[in-house]
Amino acid sequence: MWNEFKEFISKGNVMDLAIGVIIGAAFGKIVSSVVDDILMPPIGKLLAGIDFKTLQWVIGSKVGEDGKVSEVAIKYGNFIQTAIEFLIIAFVVFLIVKAYNRMRAAAPPPPSASEVLLAEIRDLLKK
Repeated sequence: MWNEFKEFISKGNVMDLAIGVIIGAAFGKIVSSVVDDILMPPIGKLLAGIDFKTLQWVIGSKVGEDGKVSEVAIKYGNFIQTAIEFLIIAFVVFLIVKAYNRMRAAAPPPPSASEVLLAEIRDLLKK
């Protein structure tokens, strides 16, 4: 079992996936910071000083074990920020996939001399 695991983990695809997950997590933090710290404050200021993180719909309250009363709320402002983060990440992934597909679809290499000769023979035989 140990040898199977070693073989599995040493395959290139697993390592590539692990690196992609780590870089993706770091990229997600960067996008979160861009949205939270750069995009949302000016948008909130334009919309009468609204802080999106505080936007919520209070649907009730509850008493905790320590006797404190806390709100039960649907935090739609936080959802809006998370949706913006998702759209940014999705757009960047789209651009990466588009660039990758463009590189893969590069012009095929010119035919070799033997392929050209075979094509000429084929054409002559058709005539």
